[in-house]
Amino acid sequence: MPRWDPHAEDRLREAALELFLERGYENVTVAEITERAGLTRRSFSRYFTDKRDVLFAESERLPAALARSVRHADDSLSPFGALMAALVDVAGAVADQAPAPLAAQRRAIVRASPELQERGRTKFAAVTDAVADALRDRGAAASEAALLAHVGVAIFRTAFERWTDQPDDVGLPARIREAAAELATSLGTVDFTTPPRP
Repeated sequence: MPRWDPHAEDRLREAALELFLERGYENVTVAEITERAGLTRRSFSRYFTDKRDVLFAESERLPAALARSVRHADDSLSPFGALMAALVDVAGAVADQAPAPLAAQRRAIVRASPELQERGRTKFAAVTDAVADALRDRGAAASEAALLAHVGVAIFRTAFERWTDQPDDVGLPARIREAAAELATSLGTVDFTTPPRP
C-alpha cells in the first residue's frame, strides 16, 4: 500500500498547471495530470473534485473571507472605508497563498479558456453578492451596498491583474490602494453638480 504523500496536493497542482500551459486546459485530462504527478486518480479525488478545482479551489473561499472582513472592520469606518479595509486585509492572505508568478500562470490559463472565464465570472458574482450582504449588515442601504460591492470587486480585479502582470516589490495590498486612489482621483475631476450635455 503506498504511503501517504504530504506533498501530493502540491504535486498535482504543479502537474496540472504545467499541462494546462503546455496544451491548453481543454486538452488535458485528470488521468494525464495524475500520471505527470506520479499519483493515482484516487489521490486526485482526495484534493480536487475536478480539473477546474485545481485552479479555483482556493478562490472559493474569497466571498466568505471578504464578507467576514467587511463585517469585522472598525465600526467607525464608512461603508466604503470598511470595504477598502477588507480588500487590503484579504489581499495579503491571497498573496500569501499564491505568489504573483503562480497567480499569473493561473490567470493565463483562465484567459485562454471560455469555460474557465465563465467560471471566473460566476466566482466574482458570488464575491459581489457576499460583500453587498456584509455591507447591508453594517447598515448600508441596499442600493449603496450593491454599488459599493461592484466597485470593490472592480478595484480588486484591477489590482490583481496589475500585480500578476507586473510582479515586483509592490504587493497586492499596495496594488489595491493604488487602484482605489486612481479611482478617487478620476472621480474628483468630475463635476456631479452640472447636468451632462444632451
